[in-house]
Amino acid sequence: MPLGRTKDSMLGDLIKIILAVILPPLGVLLEVGFGKHFWINIILTLLGFIPGVIHAIYIIVTR
Repeated sequence: MPLGRTKDSMLGDLIKIILAVILPPLGVLLEVGFGKHFWINIILTLLGFIPGVIHAIYIIVTR
């Protein structure tokens, strides 16, 4: 387990990643709210589902 991470936060991230695979903007919304990353993810998801998923997972994992 990485330093500074608890089981609860890892479980929360796992749930957000699963949601991000199903509906990418939802995963980003839960992670960062209605910020610029949410709107970027909306655009990426509209342009292609896979870029939206990749962006969502990246945002969730790096925060």
